[in-house]
Amino acid sequence: QVQLVESGGGLVQAGGSLRLSCAASGRTFSSYVMGWFRQAPGKEREFVAAINWRYGNTYYADSVKGRFTISRDNAKNTVYLEMNSLKREDTAVYYCAADAAPRSKWAVTDKEYDYDYWGQGTQVTVSS
Repeated sequence: QVQLVESGGGLVQAGGSLRLSCAASGRTFSSYVMGWFRQAPGKEREFVAAINWRYGNTYYADSVKGRFTISRDNAKNTVYLEMNSLKREDTAVYYCAADAAPRSKWAVTDKEYDYDYWGQGTQVTVSS
């Protein structure tokens, strides 16, 4: 089992920045794919970003490309989501997830069903 704990959410004004953290514990492996998803009230959960833990290649949703950056610190078993130029539409609960069985060593995925473990979520609210 893998445990994921998100932190860093909060209230921020539009145009501001916020960094989310996801600390992993338990059975973690360098072959995992780590992803961020978000869910706004009344909407379905949507993909935000993913990173291949082993090689560091990344993939972003079009809605956040150029504004958000996903990264990882292997020594701390932590993945980050740096969010810049925040918009009110970014308001959501943000979830960290781990794909324990990547389809290849280079894999990144935006498919929710590929992810095996999920954190509890952290609230991000962007105000005007």
